[in-house]
Amino acid sequence: MRTGITVAIIALGIASLVGINTAIEAITQKFTESFSAMGANGFTIRFRPAWQIRRNSEVQREKKGKKEKKSNSNKPITKDQAETFKENYNFPAITAISLGGTGNAIVSANGKKTNPTVWIAGGDENYLDLNGYEVAAGRNLNSIDIQSGRNVCIIGQDLVNDLFGKNAERPIDKIIRVNNISFRVIATLKSRGATLGRSRDNCIITSYNNVRRFFSTGSNATFTIAVKVADIKLLDAALGEAEGTFRSIRKINTMEEDNFMIDKSDSFVELLLKQMSWLTGAAVVIGFITLMGAAICLMNIMLVAVTERTKEIGLVKAIGGKQASVRTQFLFESIIISLLGAFFGIVMGVILGNIVSLLMNTGFVIPWMWVVLGIVICSIVGLLAGIYPAMKASRLNPIEALRYE
Repeated sequence: MRTGITVAIIALGIASLVGINTAIEAITQKFTESFSAMGANGFTIRFRPAWQIRRNSEVQREKKGKKEKKSNSNKPITKDQAETFKENYNFPAITAISLGGTGNAIVSANGKKTNPTVWIAGGDENYLDLNGYEVAAGRNLNSIDIQSGRNVCIIGQDLVNDLFGKNAERPIDKIIRVNNISFRVIATLKSRGATLGRSRDNCIITSYNNVRRFFSTGSNATFTIAVKVADIKLLDAALGEAEGTFRSIRKINTMEEDNFMIDKSDSFVELLLKQMSWLTGAAVVIGFITLMGAAICLMNIMLVAVTERTKEIGLVKAIGGKQASVRTQFLFESIIISLLGAFFGIVMGVILGNIVSLLMNTGFVIPWMWVVLGIVICSIVGLLAGIYPAMKASRLNPIEALRYE
């Protein structure tokens, strides 16, 4: 019973360590798939609100007795600015313009209606490519759809299943109503899964002109520009060219800071990894505290074992057993108990961590580094916890040990 309790304590510490890190790897994998759809060779230009703009340059100007008016300091990126950038960006890259719409649209077709949870995105002919979507059936948006603003749309897999069944081709050329506005379906999308609890398949993609006209979020609606270069080696040059071009379009003089942000496609993942490091640290602390308690329990168990087996130790030494043999016996026993805890803890941790993986629709994850680290840590714990009892057992006087009752 004592051994079982100690094994359980060790298993709990290792399970928390391995389980949390398994879940972190699953979450990181999902975010990497979701936010790096453009790959490492892409970036996004988006609006930067005034409260986020650093005031260093303004403070310096005030110290010098100069105060300049900040142009466009809190103005969203407009349609004209986004289109001008796309026309004037002279760099070998693909550029896409997008505008976010409402996130609570209701879609109806065939006498069926969805919940008010459908989100709408507006884009151009390059939107699907730069956001990692693939067409399952039908065709992509084209320049005529964008410029004319005709009511055509592409729907996600959730809407296909809810309104038309599982046949991806069935919705093509059908009329659906989005918030009571008629749209013709020109394509369906392959499934993308969910991110942060929101299904990426519960969506409608139409032209940004349609979103601006029907589903805009108000006067603060701002356009986003995505850029993708063919080779990652060109990324820094593309970033510099994009910044210079857009500063000119936004009419920002040399003394003013950018009132827009440029995010690399993997910047969200980098931010996530920084946040996840806190969870990793918490798992290490929990595991360390638990294993410290387990080490103390294991040492006490081994000391009790020495006391209970004193006569046996005396018999071993009486027939020629050496101190090293007795010491090795107790050290092996301590390490085996600790490794048993590691085995059960690793199995529990991987299973618990992969529950998160299952919920997030990612592959089976095994954090091999933490598995190996857990085995090493438990071996060290077993060794340290068994040294003193093993030394005590090996130094017993065989005559006194044989007489022990």
